[in-house]
Amino acid sequence: MKLVNYKPDYLLEAVYNLDVENLKKRDIRGIMVDLDNTLIAWNNPDGTPELHQWLQTMRTNGIKVIVVSNNKHDRVKRAVAKFDVDFVSRAMKPFAWGINKALVKLNERPDHVIMVGDQLMTDIRAAHRAGVRSILVKQLVESDGWSTKFNRWRERRVWKKLIRKYGYPKWNTRL
Repeated sequence: MKLVNYKPDYLLEAVYNLDVENLKKRDIRGIMVDLDNTLIAWNNPDGTPELHQWLQTMRTNGIKVIVVSNNKHDRVKRAVAKFDVDFVSRAMKPFAWGINKALVKLNERPDHVIMVGDQLMTDIRAAHRAGVRSILVKQLVESDGWSTKFNRWRERRVWKKLIRKYGYPKWNTRL
């Protein structure tokens, strides 16, 4: 296991803290975002007013947003319907398949998009495999679905190694 494959390019408090101006400075034209505990809390499918405002701001400024989730098609379709965003379900993260499919849907090159997620083991690893920059965000709620608990356990071990090698991470409030 190469540790660098799990190191996010950026750390951010929440996806809603992504700023249009900063994205444009980095030539980011599309955002791939994980669904559960990144875009919405896994136990709150409606999202927050802050999320709705953020999505509208991205749309208004020509930045495309697509959900890339390991969840089943019906679950993702139902969850994103109210947000009017495209999606890739059954993305098979940590493999690059879902991200590559999202690149085609966005009609963008890897250097013009960024992947945002709350897990090193799936979201960040998949981004590295696809050659896409990555942002790790703090999970929206502390509890997880049953399938994520094992990944969190593995993630804690990887975090310890990352901290030993690169130092304690600084979480940004804006990017």
